[in-house]
Amino acid sequence: MNTEALQIDAADLRRLLGAASGDAALVYLYIRSGNDPAGAEAALHLPEGRYACAVATLRQLGLWQDEKRLSIAPGERPNYTEQDVMQTMDTDPSFRSLYGEIQRRLGKTLNTEELKILLGFVRYLGLPADVICVLVSYCQERARRKGSIRNPSLRTIEKEAYAWAEQGIDTMEEAAAFIQAQNVYHSRLGKLTRLLQIRGRSLTPAEERYAKSWLEMGFDDELITMAYERTCLNTGGLSWAYMNKILTRWREAGYRTAADVRGGDRKATPKGASGELGEAELEAIRRVLQEG
Repeated sequence: MNTEALQIDAADLRRLLGAASGDAALVYLYIRSGNDPAGAEAALHLPEGRYACAVATLRQLGLWQDEKRLSIAPGERPNYTEQDVMQTMDTDPSFRSLYGEIQRRLGKTLNTEELKILLGFVRYLGLPADVICVLVSYCQERARRKGSIRNPSLRTIEKEAYAWAEQGIDTMEEAAAFIQAQNVYHSRLGKLTRLLQIRGRSLTPAEERYAKSWLEMGFDDELITMAYERTCLNTGGLSWAYMNKILTRWREAGYRTAADVRGGDRKATPKGASGELGEAELEAIRRVLQEG
């Protein structure tokens, strides 16, 4: 094994720590040391199930490079008929069992059109029954998180099923890793929302796109708070576009922490200044002078 010191990107490190998976971190370090991924399972003495979960976690974190596995077969979506459904119900006990379980989870009797959708999950998308059950539970939890007290429709679940298939999520390990990554994301998003003093409402889609991009930049909480305070100072409140410009500029300058920004502010302070005013404060003064 290569024992040379590794240089790990801070953003990658934060993603690994956020995933809270020791196996994923171990596999990541093994691969980053220049070792062949094919030998990781044996070299690290990981059971097959744990190794599969570790790889799935790294894939969800964007830290495992391989070809995307697609569960969707090429060509147009099949148009299942009522006869297809009835024949499957008569001849496939596993589908009958799945049908009963999904009805139980959703608290309703599935009609023929909904059974066609469920049949598509199995035949066209190739999703195993246990993965479909996890998918339904995930969609239910997502609806609850958005404040809905109603179960999602099969049409809504179908959209998510296709999204999973496009990402190659067709095993329990992949599904578990995906859900864990989503939980971490929403935890971080909730913390960011509180830092921005937003309470009592959900973010709009446009606001969430901004927030997601900031989280992906790998900034710490103190730096995001600093950007928020400077945005309020210069604009009188939270301006998403203005704050995005601040954070983008800091990323381009290589800043990752509040200490980096303060160091950059000191370097940018004009000669003769006291050193107490930073870049944002000086900009605010210039704005006031221009408006006066």
